[in-house]
Amino acid sequence: MAFVGRWETETQEGYDEFCKKIGIPDDIIEKGRDYKLITEVTQDGDDFSCTHIYPTDARVTNNFTLGKECDMQTIGGKKFKATVNMEGGKLIMCSPNYNQVSEISGGKLIEIITFGSVVLKRTSKRI
Repeated sequence: MAFVGRWETETQEGYDEFCKKIGIPDDIIEKGRDYKLITEVTQDGDDFSCTHIYPTDARVTNNFTLGKECDMQTIGGKKFKATVNMEGGKLIMCSPNYNQVSEISGGKLIEIITFGSVVLKRTSKRI
């Protein structure tokens, strides 16, 4: 239940390169660079819902059950299949080209998202 709540982005590393790699237009990248992304996480047993609220008020919600393959969507609208597992207190999502490791460290939500060879690291505070 450590992930449950609302989180607001504090820092991002690799944002521009990551967004370009997943096909986000330059004008949207510019708008989002300093935007405080809101992430809302709910949990019911092994079932999770994660909603990202973006600068254009766009929302992307991914629902998943630990250990089961599910349909996911990136900020750029690309759909893919992935499986999320909980390992050592970390949520680990694996798919062929898009992977994410999320953990709570020092009261912060740390997300490391990899698409091909590009990495985005996002740190968020609880709000």
